[in-house]
Amino acid sequence: MFTATQLAYAFDSLEPHIDSATMHVHYEKHYMTYLNNLNAGIEKHPELADLTIVQLLSDLTKIPEDIRTVVKNQGGGFYNHSLFWEQLTPETNEIPAEFKAAIEAKFGTWEAFVVEFNDKATKLFGSGWVWLAYSSENGLHIVQMTMQDNPIMQNAKPILGIDVWEHAYYLKYQNRRAEYIQAFWNVINWQRVADLYTQAA
Repeated sequence: MFTATQLAYAFDSLEPHIDSATMHVHYEKHYMTYLNNLNAGIEKHPELADLTIVQLLSDLTKIPEDIRTVVKNQGGGFYNHSLFWEQLTPETNEIPAEFKAAIEAKFGTWEAFVVEFNDKATKLFGSGWVWLAYSSENGLHIVQMTMQDNPIMQNAKPILGIDVWEHAYYLKYQNRRAEYIQAFWNVINWQRVADLYTQAA
């Protein structure tokens, strides 16, 4: 059985960038629903009980057909949000030098990386995520993914993700997704992001 990632901060501690009401609904309703639905699906196949969420999502063709969609959507939602919570912090923190250098080597400048990330997050149509990901083939790259898909489904490792489903921002920002994306940069846990990059590369 999978368990929820516990927040390392209070629901209201990301204010004013991400509001308390959104965090409560996002974590207690959406996230827990993904978790409960994933566990309900896995219960039907005890042979999957010892697999990690990464193993489940890495090759969906190996998942029994009757729960494949559940694992993809509900498992994807659980995994994406588990990463998302860890990548947020109310604390001001510096971008680790080695990670920043890797970004600049790939994108030219830090500012160019932010512009591309914001552009893809703003323009992603409908619900989904935008990820900074890493793969041996493409190195660091930014990818748009619909619904609850994740880079591990494409042989890449997720490094930094932003949830652009409306439930992530609509209570505060309504249809102003671009404002939410700008606010997101104020609450990123750069040490956690850099750690994920180090593990991937």
